[in-house]
Amino acid sequence: MTTKGGDLVPLPTDPATCWPPKAMQPAFKAIDAWDTWWGGDPDRLTQLYGGGGVFGAPDPKTSQYRGGVVGRISRWWWGTPPAPGELRSHTHIPVAGDICSASSNLLFSEPPRISVTDSEPTQRRIDAVVGDRFHSTLLRAAEVAAALGGVYLRPVADITVADEPWLDIVHADRAVPEFTWGRLSAVTFWRVVAEQDGQVWRHLERHEPGATLHGLYQGTKVKLGRPVPLEDAAATAPLAARVNDQGAIPSIYPRLDVAYIPNQPTRRWRSLPLLSNLGRSDLDGVENLMDDLDQAHASWMRDLRLAKARAVVPNAMLQSAGVGRGATWSADQEVYAGLDMLTKPGESPLTLVQFDIRVQEHKDTCNELVKRIVSSAGYSEQTFGGEGEVAVTATEVTAKGQRSMTTRGNKILAWRPGLADVVQALLALDAEIYRSGADWRQRPAVEFQDGVQEDALSLANTVETLTRAQAASTETKVRIMHPDWEDTRVKAEVAAIQAETGQAVPDPMQTGLVP
Repeated sequence: MTTKGGDLVPLPTDPATCWPPKAMQPAFKAIDAWDTWWGGDPDRLTQLYGGGGVFGAPDPKTSQYRGGVVGRISRWWWGTPPAPGELRSHTHIPVAGDICSASSNLLFSEPPRISVTDSEPTQRRIDAVVGDRFHSTLLRAAEVAAALGGVYLRPVADITVADEPWLDIVHADRAVPEFTWGRLSAVTFWRVVAEQDGQVWRHLERHEPGATLHGLYQGTKVKLGRPVPLEDAAATAPLAARVNDQGAIPSIYPRLDVAYIPNQPTRRWRSLPLLSNLGRSDLDGVENLMDDLDQAHASWMRDLRLAKARAVVPNAMLQSAGVGRGATWSADQEVYAGLDMLTKPGESPLTLVQFDIRVQEHKDTCNELVKRIVSSAGYSEQTFGGEGEVAVTATEVTAKGQRSMTTRGNKILAWRPGLADVVQALLALDAEIYRSGADWRQRPAVEFQDGVQEDALSLANTVETLTRAQAASTETKVRIMHPDWEDTRVKAEVAAIQAETGQAVPDPMQTGLVP
């Protein structure tokens, strides 16, 4: 944000500044846990909760046996150290990734419609900028937001890369935001551009209304360090010629050009002013259930391993491998030399052992845990295939997935104004860099498409009923049949229908209409 006199707030200058700032540590710690579950890497999960190695390398930690929060967290299944000599095979069910992907698909399975009303040239430019790449970016951003609790969108441009600006995604753990009355007023992004001999070079990019400040710092893994010239790093050297004496790049856009999209209202940090406006992940609060799910599935897989048929044989049937080398027995050998051994009449010297596989018990447990996880995350079981692949109408889909549709509607409330803000900033950058002539002063309207579409036959029946009832115009009926069409295409179709049916002829009974 800016001061009352309009001066920019400078970047940090104290070399002892902690980075990331200490005030953000609770949020970044939670984001790291959500990111670990989202990524689904067993090594990271084991490291997060302090357990032994994934491939059986015991690494028990004293935290496993502590009391309090540290001991409780580390005693999760992923944090339980294996017993000495135990070879524990970790299995992971990627339900966290499925939840975040489902959130993205519910929001942006179809691209949103972005429009302005009073400028056709601006609308044409919007249609050129907002294409398939824009839609793909929104899909990725929505999944990131669902996983990490929120996402930042910023407009960027490079005339050597593309003929129009585009949106860039910044993850929540690479930003230090500032809020004024619940609205994002400034934000500092950072990235590590080089590491060598314990030294870390960070690029800080602070966005404020009307300008973006850039700074390069040489520090350590925990300290920001001292400011150094932008030319000292290849990644920031091109910025040196663009910044002014304040280290800023001014913009014609007078407001903040970054949008923060919170995923859902926070629960953890409502009493912390600096963090209370951050969003929360869809995975918040279900980590222990996901841990239980992995444990249940691992038990199922353990039953499979233990259920392999095994033969218990007398020592006399083992083949010696030599002095000091033990003995072996081949289950595939067909002919054995005569063995002198005592057996009871009618009793085989071989004992076969095979344990039962508790399929139904494990399946029911896993299904119930998945149901609880997706419900707590805000979704319906049907969103994840709970009813199977059965053809149903859109109305039935909406009814069965009501919880998912409600969550989608709640998220749209945050995405719609955020997209409108950042698209307006994108148009300003387009006008400034590419001289497109687009009127960026008009804030665009963002309209989300229906998450579930009726099939063509159902839509046709609806249109036929409206026609018989004379309850809808030709344009309305065309829009019902083709909700993804733009205004120009809809009007052209209406004109074609009216010409074919003779509706385009003026009414001769209206005085003055006939020449």
